Amino acid sequence: MKRVFLLTGSPGSGKTTAIQKIISRLSCEAGGFYTEEIREGSRRTGFALITMDGRSGVLAHIRIRGAPRIGKYGVDLSVMDGIAVDCLTRAMAEKDIVVIDEIGPMELLSKRFREVVMQVLESDVLVLGSIAKRRTDFTDAIKRHPNVRMVEIDRANREQVPTDIVERIRKTGRCEMDDTNQGERS
Repeated sequence: MKRVFLLTGSPGSGKTTAIQKIISRLSCEAGGFYTEEIREGSRRTGFALITMDGRSGVLAHIRIRGAPRIGKYGVDLSVMDGIAVDCLTRAMAEKDIVVIDEIGPMELLSKRFREVVMQVLESDVLVLGSIAKRRTDFTDAIKRHPNVRMVEIDRANREQVPTDIVERIRKTGRCEMDDTNQGERS
């Protein structure tokens, strides 16, 4: 049975929101990270990486200079090599489910991150994450991995996807639904 659930879809399709809903409906311990936009007024100026245990760092920002760039953003690889790699390694060893939000162009600049993602996929832990829709050799290999179940999310199905994935996770027998959050089910 597949135990790695990766959401893909266009920017703004609801991947991160779906992941947060899924985690809130499960009664298992989660570790890992998600990314969040940094905004100054209505303008997006960067991205923060936030771990499930509350650590954070600025992953990418328009004001980061002299670093690898993705579009207008300079990427701080020390955030991926340090915070992200550490939280994923610890989550693999200590938690019921590993959250990786996301496996995207900025994150993939880190060789250490790519290595730990492959370790997570090969482990026997449950994984919930998102992956860029844009194709690269590395993302294609992840999407074809035998442990991975890909789920496309869009505006039409984004309310149903969390319920479907919670049910699939429940069927693995590793993580149950949190009865206190059933009222949130759509």
